[in-house]
Amino acid sequence: MIKHFLHKSFSVLLALLVLFSTVSFTFEKHYCGDILIDVSIFSEAQKCGTDTVEEEITTKMMCCKDEIKLVKGQDELKVSNFDDLNFQNQLFISTFTYAFINLFEGLPQQVSPHKDYSPPNLVADIQVLDQVFII
Repeated sequence: MIKHFLHKSFSVLLALLVLFSTVSFTFEKHYCGDILIDVSIFSEAQKCGTDTVEEEITTKMMCCKDEIKLVKGQDELKVSNFDDLNFQNQLFISTFTYAFINLFEGLPQQVSPHKDYSPPNLVADIQVLDQVFII
């Protein structure tokens, strides 16, 4: 039971590791002066609340700034085949697999010749009738 649970949890952990190593994230921060206004992970950060477009352009140039941090994931995953290994590694893996599979052999099937026959019914106990007891 515990072995099955550990196997499943380890499989899920490895799948999540592959998933998070291949996904890219973008962190965007918007500052007005030295004050952090908004932080966003996947979308664009919310800008300063100014009324007109002209005011927004002038304030952006003077005090507002955006910081964008890109965490890039892997682009390619290396998938190797058994044929990509050299001969010594192929020999080791195939020998190890064969030895591991044949390591655990079950007991031979024991044949019981009297399996289908029931014992005869005893009508009387012969030892008591003949008064023969082992002392």
